[in-house]
Amino acid sequence: MIGRALTSIFWGKLADRYGRKPIILIGTFSVIIFNTLFGLSTSFWLAISVRFFLGCFNCLLGVIRAYASEVVSEEYNALSLSVVSTSRGIGLILGPAIGGYLAQPAEKYPSIFSQSSVFGRFPYFLPSFVISVYATGVLIACWWLPETLHTRCRIAQGRLNPTELNDDESRGGGLDDQKIISKPSLLRNRQLMAIIIVYCVFSLQEIAYSEIFSLWAVSDRSYGGLSFSSQDVGEVLAISGLGLLVFQLLVYPPLEKTLGLLVIIRLSAVLLIPLLSCYPYIALLTGATLHLVINCASILKNALSISLVTGLFIMLNKAVPQNQRGAANGISMTAMSVFKSFGPAGGGVLFSWAQKRQDATFLPGDEMVFLVLNLVQLVGLILTFIPYIS
Repeated sequence: MIGRALTSIFWGKLADRYGRKPIILIGTFSVIIFNTLFGLSTSFWLAISVRFFLGCFNCLLGVIRAYASEVVSEEYNALSLSVVSTSRGIGLILGPAIGGYLAQPAEKYPSIFSQSSVFGRFPYFLPSFVISVYATGVLIACWWLPETLHTRCRIAQGRLNPTELNDDESRGGGLDDQKIISKPSLLRNRQLMAIIIVYCVFSLQEIAYSEIFSLWAVSDRSYGGLSFSSQDVGEVLAISGLGLLVFQLLVYPPLEKTLGLLVIIRLSAVLLIPLLSCYPYIALLTGATLHLVINCASILKNALSISLVTGLFIMLNKAVPQNQRGAANGISMTAMSVFKSFGPAGGGVLFSWAQKRQDATFLPGDEMVFLVLNLVQLVGLILTFIPYIS
């Protein structure tokens, strides 16, 4: 996240200058290289360094959001950006599931992987390798993506009809000069800045929840957890991913047309608060009832979170002209990455502290954890009423 925070604006400006497709190809290629190196890491600091460089070069999310809003007509923006949110959400869910099933394969599947093999010597290489292979297929598929940046289309049109291009240049001194002169400052765009602030708060809550959920699920029942194995957690996350896909493709677009973006954002934020308040009591259940309830709660939680984020994506892209969408998404990625860099560490520290106060009178154990998550959610909800948002 620190690496992403340092470079997102740079990649966004490059996308506005040279097009979306080259930046998408660079970002996808970086996943192949650095994700493979991560699986082959032999020390903690090597793993940290590889993740940092992946953040520096992986510029996909911001540019893809700009691309998705341009590749379809405006009436289909909700659907296109919900696809982006869904793919991102499913990735955040299936990624840990892949790790849960495929990490340490020589121990889990000794009949297939021996301790002397590369997967025995590098116990976390297999999930990294699987993701890198998938990213290679994505890189090949992206080669045929059409470019959506209108400036490139106009330049191509000018080559076919030089007279029109020369007229434009004679009136304004060149296409690029016109666009540079006419670009307003993004930092003075109050609506954009308000949307980014709200997005950062919800992103902090989302990544802290992701960290805490896995820790809570695998912790012992004596500490208020679910006593799940890593494979149990992987199953919950995989089922949530499937439910998320169905919701975003079939339910969200008509819901957005009926209620509007801002209503969906606020409604999702409100419903998440009582839902998270129920989590400590889910730990009291056992057997099939526990698995049924936690899967339903996880699907609902992820559907509401992605609805909220998708709405903010659409509003962000509508707040700026097309020739600034790459930079605007770069700014949002930078700010979000700064917030998200604190999320995992903060969530881990909060969970560890809560484990030590199981016998406290006021909000013992995990009740305090989910209260803090709800307080962050409440702050985000309040910020959606900033006048500039609408």
